[in-house]
Amino acid sequence: MPKRVDHRERRQLIVDALMRVAATGGLEAISLRHVAAEAGVTTGMVQHYFATKDDMMRFALNGIVERTTARVEAATGRLPQPVTPAELVRMLLTTLLPLDDERRADGRVGLAFLAYSAVEPGAADLLRDNTRQMAGFLADQVRAAQAAGAAPPGLDPAAAGAGLLAAMEGLSIYVLGGHYDGDTAMRALDAHLGLIFTS
Repeated sequence: MPKRVDHRERRQLIVDALMRVAATGGLEAISLRHVAAEAGVTTGMVQHYFATKDDMMRFALNGIVERTTARVEAATGRLPQPVTPAELVRMLLTTLLPLDDERRADGRVGLAFLAYSAVEPGAADLLRDNTRQMAGFLADQVRAAQAAGAAPPGLDPAAAGAGLLAAMEGLSIYVLGGHYDGDTAMRALDAHLGLIFTS
């Protein structure tokens, strides 16, 4: 009886290999041949699942989004209840900062995808949608804090949410580049949060 093939598992094997190649060599190092070698499969097998490099890249980008979402959901589940907007925002942004090996690898690939999105409309659309959702969620938490008297009433929630997201992204770049260590990044993040959430 022929062995049953788990196609989803094989696709994930290939995408995991792509992520390792991208984390060490950047997106310019990615090719069907390099990814096949990293995955320990043939180039023909990679082409069976992904007709082009762009197909593979879009699938991998979705994989990063899913992995990040799962990481955030797991961290959210560990928070003691009830949770304040300030605590929720701090947890979210801290979870996204590249403060361990796994998040650093994802962060390097994420930065590479950001550059890739400049020339690939499909990737750009996905990244823009994620940015809108994240900034919107942060703005909602600022509004909730304002309603509870824990953020300045005159603060523009949308601008504050965008600023929080930009602060986290900027700190991530500096951590990935070795300019800041994790403690410095967390102190800077907490200082920024302190300007928005008053209690």
